[in-house]
Amino acid sequence: MSRIHGRTECYLITGESQNTIYNQQANGFRLLSDAEWQYACKAGTKGYRYESIDKIAWYQENADGSVQQVGKLFPNPWGLYDMIGNVWEWCWDLYDAERYGDYRVFRGGSWAEVENNCGSTTRRKSMPDFKIDDLGFRIALTKP
Repeated sequence: MSRIHGRTECYLITGESQNTIYNQQANGFRLLSDAEWQYACKAGTKGYRYESIDKIAWYQENADGSVQQVGKLFPNPWGLYDMIGNVWEWCWDLYDAERYGDYRVFRGGSWAEVENNCGSTTRRKSMPDFKIDDLGFRIALTKP
């Protein structure tokens, strides 16, 4: 996407995903950091969710067993849809490098989770090449 829009790519992707190099000076598209994700999710609100779960999130009780089209439920106060539920979202940060090595953070919960596992402070971890049907990503573009 960075190439398509004439921007400098943020990542140099090598043969193995855990060896991907991040260029912090690049102006291309990238994953959010863990802190950026939480800031964007909360959108100036307090608490675990910015609204009742059934109004904002696809989760085990209302998702009919699969991912849903983005934008069908209410956005957060900044107009961002599906920050909680629907799919977990990868972040760039390592979870705890000392204990878990190359495991990266993903946030927010998914359609396959129970209500308590879908919120603004929910985080999990896995190797960056982990793939499952309830795990996706949201991209960011650093403001110049």
